[in-house]
Amino acid sequence: MENFRSELFFIALVAALAPLMAELPSRFRVPVVVVELVLGIIIGPHILNLASPDGLVGMLGELGLTFLLFMVGLEIDLGEIQGRPMARAIAGWVLSFAVALVSMFIVHSIGLIQAPPILAAVALSTTALGILAPILRDEGVMDSDFGKLILPAAAMGEFGPLVVISMVLIPTHGTIIHTLFIVAFVAVAFLAAYMAIRVRTSKLIDTLAHTMQSSGQLPVRICIVLQALLVVLAAQFGLNVVFGAFAAGMVVGLASRGERGALLRQKLDAIGFGFLIPTFFIVAGMRFDVSALWASPLVPVQLLSLLGLLVLVRGAPVLLYKGELADADRLPFALYSATGLPLIVIITEIGVSSGLMAPDRAAVLVCAGMISVLLFPILAGRARRQVRLIGG
Repeated sequence: MENFRSELFFIALVAALAPLMAELPSRFRVPVVVVELVLGIIIGPHILNLASPDGLVGMLGELGLTFLLFMVGLEIDLGEIQGRPMARAIAGWVLSFAVALVSMFIVHSIGLIQAPPILAAVALSTTALGILAPILRDEGVMDSDFGKLILPAAAMGEFGPLVVISMVLIPTHGTIIHTLFIVAFVAVAFLAAYMAIRVRTSKLIDTLAHTMQSSGQLPVRICIVLQALLVVLAAQFGLNVVFGAFAAGMVVGLASRGERGALLRQKLDAIGFGFLIPTFFIVAGMRFDVSALWASPLVPVQLLSLLGLLVLVRGAPVLLYKGELADADRLPFALYSATGLPLIVIITEIGVSSGLMAPDRAAVLVCAGMISVLLFPILAGRARRQVRLIGG
């Protein structure tokens, strides 16, 4: 227990330092997620050995994972991205996943990247909506025509991979029983969503809001109960728990849309991004096997190949946007869509813990995701600014 106290101190210290370091004046702003991972690597067993990602620390990391997926679901507003942009986003992600599958089977067969093709394909088809959203907002892109196309595509880049992970990759029952469990869970989630919409349009939300200024904090506690319930149900139905957390986030998002739910979302942000979510990324950094990056002379080639595949896979959907996406916006669209670190970390964590992926293969994938977060948004922003300057 004494060791756990010291490990918790170092995790808390790193969590506090990460946003400070991310805000340091620099030509290239580093996302806080990358800083958390790097600091986690430094204090982890592979470098300073100040903390270990086992025992209670590992449990805190798993709790942070579920809360991260809960917050991802909370961010997605289906009301704003429905219609034609959403239809394009769905078709685009399906195309991305198909391209990723073909690409990974090819590189796997020639021995370039020895990772389970389906798992690696899911990782390549992700987009980091949580990282992209503030970047797009800071650049004034969110409310533009380009933003209204990239936002649904990014949302599907998070939702699609989660569905595949939970429903296809890790089934724990036979096909028929597993399908029935999926249907049952989806029915429960839809019932919860229906109740959430009814609550939002009733006076009950105002009644619950009164406890937000007291020690009761009833709406926050209800959100935690709902998350725990859907996580347990997902596990009981043979789905991966991340799908339960994601579904809970979407349900809470439906109930808390609008000004009346703003305070609740702020409090959930504080719980998640103030403690649990940084803990997940720091613990994930502790598990990062740094030695894998120089264990083989093929690693630099693998990293370059994965970065190229990220752009190819998530850039393929631009073929579906003829007439809607300007030619000059096609490359920025592909680069923004290919930014995918958080879900890559989640997918590799699931792969390693379930024995489907070797830790050294996971390390290379995560490293490619870190480079994508550092590089792709910068290149995309520069490409759009250059086009505007030439056009002006």
